[in-house]
This record gives sequence, C-alpha cells and structure tokens, in this order.
Amino acid sequence: MRPRNHGNLLALASALAIMGMALVSAADKPTDALTRLKTGNAQFVAAPEDALPITAAQRAALRQGQTPFATVLSCADSRVPPEVIFHTGLGDLFVVRVAGQVTDRSVLASIEYGAEHLSIPLIVVMGHEMCGAVKATLEPPAGGSGPNIDYLLKAIRPAVARANKLPEAQRLRAAIMENVEETINRLLTDSAELQHLAAANRIALVGAYYELASGRVHFSDIVQLPHADSSH
Repeated sequence: MRPRNHGNLLALASALAIMGMALVSAADKPTDALTRLKTGNAQFVAAPEDALPITAAQRAALRQGQTPFATVLSCADSRVPPEVIFHTGLGDLFVVRVAGQVTDRSVLASIEYGAEHLSIPLIVVMGHEMCGAVKATLEPPAGGSGPNIDYLLKAIRPAVARANKLPEAQRLRAAIMENVEETINRLLTDSAELQHLAAANRIALVGAYYELASGRVHFSDIVQLPHADSSH
C-alpha cells in the first residue's frame, strides 16, 4: 500500500509559495494544528533569536498532564529540534526522534500512544536538508557500519532506490523527500491503529522538509484515506 495522494514533496519543496498552499480538506483539528506549526515556523524563520514561549508557571502546570497538539517524527540530528523549529513551548509537541526518521515497533508504539491516548490530531513526518542517515545510504562507508546502523540504512534503501534515477546533483534531496514519503506509508501499513484512526478522520498525517540554513519547513498535502464505514 502506497497512499501517494498526500502529494509529492519533491515538487512541493521547489515551490516558493508553499507556506501559503491550499490543503486537501481534513478535519478542523488537524488543519488547526498544521496552521499553528506553520505560524511557529514563520516566527522562527523571521526571528530565530526570540526566546521560546516557556514560563515557570507553564512548566509547573504540566505536572497535571500533557495535551500536545501535534506529533512530530523527525531525525535525531542535533540541528533539527522540532520545538525550536516550530517555536513551541513545553507540552506542545509530542516528539519522536530517530536517525532518518525511520520506524520500528517502539516508534510505532510511541506515535500510537500519542494518537490514541493523548488524542493528538496531527502526525508530521519531517525530513531535513543534508540528512546524514540518507547520505550514508546513498554513499555507504567503505568499511561497513555494523549491524545496528545497517538495520537503519536498510529501512532507507527503498527511498534511495527511487531517487537513484535522478541526476547526482539532485539525488540526496530527492532521497530525503522520498524517505519522508516512505515513512508515512510505513506508519499506515505497519500500524493498524493509525490506519483506522486516519480512515475514521480522527488523525491526519503530513510530510515535511526542513531547510537548515533558512530554517523554513515545507509541507506536503495532508494524507487522505477513505473514511471508515460508520455502519460497522
């Protein structure tokens, strides 16, 4: 299953006006969450020196529980902290980070927990410019990487294989975007819970690409799945 109706990130990221793009219709909550992310990222791009909206009172209040408005699955790269990129405070984002934003059962369990138990309406899979995990898959190290890194690179190879058809100068960027799409598909194929919630319009998924120098995040269309039959 490859639900490609969420749009092609390669084409979207080349559009200069992507921050104002029209989204495929979805539930109000996911689109509200996406708007908050876009607004926060615009603030980060315009004034990256601004302090994050965190106060001692907010920190103390979070002892009572959390109500994040979006889940972000992103790379573990130190240059890509979602809370900073989207200019959010404590308790706003449910962040899962792993090199190359690949999935395994613990990643799926974390995202399922956010969707099911915290009622988070939006899941963002965010790749980034110059991703080392994708680059290592494109250009494997001569001496090998060991079994754990090999496991990681194996998950990225399908995306790299599709990007290999492009000229070398375009290959890394395209592979990063293909890997975002691959991860979204794996979330929906490997998690019956997420697929059910998406089909029931209780969650939405969207891809994203972060530019290191500009600080700007480009978003794909929101993934749309056929709605679940409410009669069953």
